[in-house]
Amino acid sequence: MAKMAVNLGGIEMKNPVTVASGTFGYGQEYAGLFDISRLGAVTVKGIRACPWPGNPLPRHTEVPGGMMNAIGLQGPGVEAFIAEDMPFLVERQVPTIVNIWGTSVEEYAQVAARLTGVPGVVGLELNVSCPNVKEGGASFGTRVETFTEVVKAVREATTLPILPKLAPNVPDVRPFVKAAQEAGANAISLINTLPAMAVDLETRRPVLANRVGGLSGAGIHPIALKHVWEAAQVAEVPLLAMGGIFTAKDALDFILVGATAVAVGTATFIDPLAPLHVLEGMEAWLDAHGIADINDFRGTLKV
Repeated sequence: MAKMAVNLGGIEMKNPVTVASGTFGYGQEYAGLFDISRLGAVTVKGIRACPWPGNPLPRHTEVPGGMMNAIGLQGPGVEAFIAEDMPFLVERQVPTIVNIWGTSVEEYAQVAARLTGVPGVVGLELNVSCPNVKEGGASFGTRVETFTEVVKAVREATTLPILPKLAPNVPDVRPFVKAAQEAGANAISLINTLPAMAVDLETRRPVLANRVGGLSGAGIHPIALKHVWEAAQVAEVPLLAMGGIFTAKDALDFILVGATAVAVGTATFIDPLAPLHVLEGMEAWLDAHGIADINDFRGTLKV
């Protein structure tokens, strides 16, 4: 069997498959369906300093090629997460990447510092697609200057590996990749959901109470693949790739263009065992093609 272990910027993973933040809860929601310790890591739903209710209902809908959500980063806050969710993940011996967010640079740093040293937490994924309240609600991740400020602040606040999660709604991800590296990122996560909208023709109203949301699912895979391939051209740190992974082929596409690890997201709403099926399919494909180590396959795209 092919060797599957990878190093994601200091995060040792026994295989390259994790789950996308926001699609897997905090691990307990899926643990009754399969052994989550079989994954290389679990990436949990976004955590900020205080509890947060998220957006009003309705906040998700199916659309052609995928789904849209405007959950609004509902979460229990960092203290409740540490007390109520981390003991379960530690007991399951699954490395945990915590997605963190805030409405100010200071809040990102505060949450990062609090999670440093918590047993089981092996890395922090920085959700920079949330609004910067000090700059009129613009996303941290769409301007290199504010993006860099967040990464630097978190880097100073923690010794944990950090993975900024890139926004896809920018003209070119490469300046953000370079900025993340210079600011001290250990790896880079991409892509986040795409800004999108759905309307009800009969009521003449937006489907989502928030009016707009994030598009995910199979339809965004080619977009994500382009972003990851471009990021790999300038990346000096490992890439965690996601966007429309439903099959082993989808995941291997990302490894082929240069990603070190992958995250399965929306597919889990259709098949809760999707992360496991993707992993098993990757192993079978590598074996069938005589590839002894997945690291030897990474970045072998012929262009």
